[in-house]
Amino acid sequence: MNDQTPNPVIFVGAGPGDPDLITVAGRRALEQADLVVYAGSLVSPRMLDWTGPECQAVSSAGMDLQQIVATMAQAHGEGQNVVRLQTGDISLYGALPEQLAALAKRDIPWRIIPGVTAAFAAAAALGLSFTLPELCQSLIFTRAGGRTPMPPEEDLASLAAHGCSLAIYLSAALSQEVGRTLAQAFGPESPVAVVQRASWPDAKTIWTTPDNLKSDLEQAGIKRQALILTGPAVAALRSGYDQDRQSKLYDAGFSHGWRRGSGKENGQ
Repeated sequence: MNDQTPNPVIFVGAGPGDPDLITVAGRRALEQADLVVYAGSLVSPRMLDWTGPECQAVSSAGMDLQQIVATMAQAHGEGQNVVRLQTGDISLYGALPEQLAALAKRDIPWRIIPGVTAAFAAAAALGLSFTLPELCQSLIFTRAGGRTPMPPEEDLASLAAHGCSLAIYLSAALSQEVGRTLAQAFGPESPVAVVQRASWPDAKTIWTTPDNLKSDLEQAGIKRQALILTGPAVAALRSGYDQDRQSKLYDAGFSHGWRRGSGKENGQ
């Protein structure tokens, strides 16, 4: 929808958990909201501190799609500013299409404000770069097939075979299957990082391997809200980054449009 559409329902990505990690645009939307329908099982209640004193906050944890849309539609019809607040970024595992379609059937305009996804908060907690020169230049967001099956061409084994960085969402409860697949792709003793509730006060991080993934998650009491991270960049972090494999971006001998380098890069 056009950003100038009058009084749209605004979908806001809350970010990974820490209220300070919401975008400035998202915070402004909350400050101006009359109604916030938030994903109560996943969004920190502290996020509602950005709302005004007269704002009504409704948790959608116990609501189905019809109830969520009806609540937003009623408030919109009364001329209220409505925010749908969801965890992370709206575009990832957010049941977005069905909500937009339901609003469209009622001729209700919408706007989306993106958010920070949990994989980036997890990487920040670890000091991880998902991309490393000449080693890994791609990152895949995915999940293991559970109650919602994966498309056949997107099964975890096929994606892991690319050998790039993997951020595996929504799969802590399927750790045995995930561990078996990662062992085949990267080796049974390859490093795996698991970050639960990244950026929350009670965030938890463990290092494990594919062979030990299931048992280590059980021992740590991690059953949900966790990111499983693996691949060559994760392995490089665990072993200590190779100082000989550095980006050319800040190399003194590498020139680009904003900086003259020295040495062979400048023909010397």
